[in-house]
Amino acid sequence: MNSKTISIISYITIIGWLVAYLIGKDNLDSLSKYHLRQSLGLAIAGFILNLVSISILFLGMIVNLIGILVLIFAIIGIINAANEEMKPLPIIGKWLEDKFDFIG
Repeated sequence: MNSKTISIISYITIIGWLVAYLIGKDNLDSLSKYHLRQSLGLAIAGFILNLVSISILFLGMIVNLIGILVLIFAIIGIINAANEEMKPLPIIGKWLEDKFDFIG
């Protein structure tokens, strides 16, 4: 797989991230590493926000809003990956740029 494909697949659920990482881990370039970090961070943030929202009274509404927000961020990431751009995701992207050192 080329780096553009790896970058796009990494945003399609955590299973897509695992597939992209495991298949491309031997020949990752800066574009695929960047999007692997961004998409993993997005998946973790979405998971944590959903766990936190479970303890809140407006459970259904908040979970739906978080799910929509994560989906929007994933679409933005896919668009950036398809355009071969290394743009951070809104809100969390800058913070994620230096995380997940195991990716490379």
